[in-house]
This record gives sequence, C-alpha cells and structure tokens, in this order.
Amino acid sequence: MSIDEKETAPIGVFDSGVGGLTVVREIARQLPGENIVYFGDTARVPYGSKSKDNIIRFSKQIIRFLQTKNVKAIVIACNTASALALDDVRDTFDLPIIGVVVPGARAAVEATINHHVGVVGTDATVRSKVYTTNITDMNPEISVVEKACPLFVPLVEEGFKDHPVIEEIIDYYLRPLRESEIDTMILGCTHYPLIRSKIREYMGEEIQIVNPAYETAMDLKKILKRLHMENPQSEQGYCEFYVSDAADKFKQFANSVMPYDISSTKVINIEEF
Repeated sequence: MSIDEKETAPIGVFDSGVGGLTVVREIARQLPGENIVYFGDTARVPYGSKSKDNIIRFSKQIIRFLQTKNVKAIVIACNTASALALDDVRDTFDLPIIGVVVPGARAAVEATINHHVGVVGTDATVRSKVYTTNITDMNPEISVVEKACPLFVPLVEEGFKDHPVIEEIIDYYLRPLRESEIDTMILGCTHYPLIRSKIREYMGEEIQIVNPAYETAMDLKKILKRLHMENPQSEQGYCEFYVSDAADKFKQFANSVMPYDISSTKVINIEEF
C-alpha cells in the first residue's frame, strides 16, 4: 500500500462475539476519522473455555480474513486472544497488531494508590496470569488478585445485561474482591464494560474501574500517528461488521451498544481462512 492508501485503509478489529464492540465504540469516539472492519466470531464464542492452540488458530483465520479487507492494523479486542495469541500472530503477520491487555495493565498501574489491583476475566485469561505478569513487570510492588467470571460473557451475549440475575452473579463472583484490599479493578474482558454500571454500583465508588477498551483506542491512536497512518478525513469513518453466525442477533445487540445505526451484518465462513 502507498502512504495515501495506508491512511485511508480500515482498522481490523476482532473478538469472540459482541464484546469487542466496546473497543470499536471507543475507537470511533477517539479516532472518528478512521474506518473500521469488525469481525465477531459468534459461532465459536466464548473463547474463555477454549484451548490456547484453538484460540491461536481462530485468531490467525480471522486476521487472514481481515487482510482481504486491506486493513492497515489489527486490534485484538478480546482479552483471551490477546493473552494467548498475540505473540504468535505478531510473528506470523507483517502489520501492526495490538491487544487489550497491555494498555489495561498500564492504566491500572498508574491508577492504583495502595498497590493492590484486582482483575476479572474469562477462565483462559485468568489461567494465563497475563495481567499479573504485565502489571508486576511494570511495578513489582503491586499485588494482583485475578478472578474468573465465566458466566458474564454468555449472560451479556444472550441479552441479560439488564436482568436481575446479573446482580446475583456479580455478587457471587465479586464479593471476595469487594472484601479485599484492592483499590483498582481491571475489566479484563471486553464484554464486561457492558455491565460496568452494575459492577461499579456493587464495588463502590472508592474502587477505580479500568476499561481497557478506552486505553487500547488511545494506544492505537499513538501507533497510527507514529507510523504516519492516521486517516486525515474529517467526517465519521465507516464501519463494516462481519460474524461467523447469527448475523441478525448480532446486529440487534450491536445497535444497543454502538452510537449509530448498524444497517447490515454479513456472515462469513471463517473456516475457509
């Protein structure tokens, strides 16, 4: 691609399902001129219970698909894939690829006052200890406690984010964190910001809640500027949405999350890639 083509080329964003829309929403807010192509792997959600090998395979398939859209950079808008596949895909593909873990970890390190940080995420993300590793690499004095909350993703995906059952599940998972010494908590799954208000209400105002989606959008902005790949257009960029299954259900949910109307979502046979 020429310099001009790189500037106007879209950013590829992918997630296991709808959670990555929280990252798309932040990119659209912070980099309004950028075009975005999103892929949600709705046929294989959730990733949190899958093996590392499968998550790496899924991620490579999705990136190969996004390359057919001539993307200039990739954002892995999934904590599980960021934790388990980022290094492999960076070794495989010759384009800028960022995940959501490092930006979120950095924000927590900067936010904590008492050096006690909590992380909530999927089983796979918590098992990987990727947040603990990144946080303690940045500041060895910080103590990290990670908690898997596997039911959050399917409840959000099924549209239960405003159902009373969410409050019961939040209490079940987060009571140990609320009773701990943490003063900062990372929402270590891109689905979780969709229930952020309920988590905030439960944890209390004294706990800093870190949303890696915002931090990732800001990191992307810096990378595009450094590589001279910012889109100079002044109008709002376009967004294209693709999924591996259930396009109508995805579109309905996406329209409840995104700040503008999503007119169409296309199904892709991702196994072909």
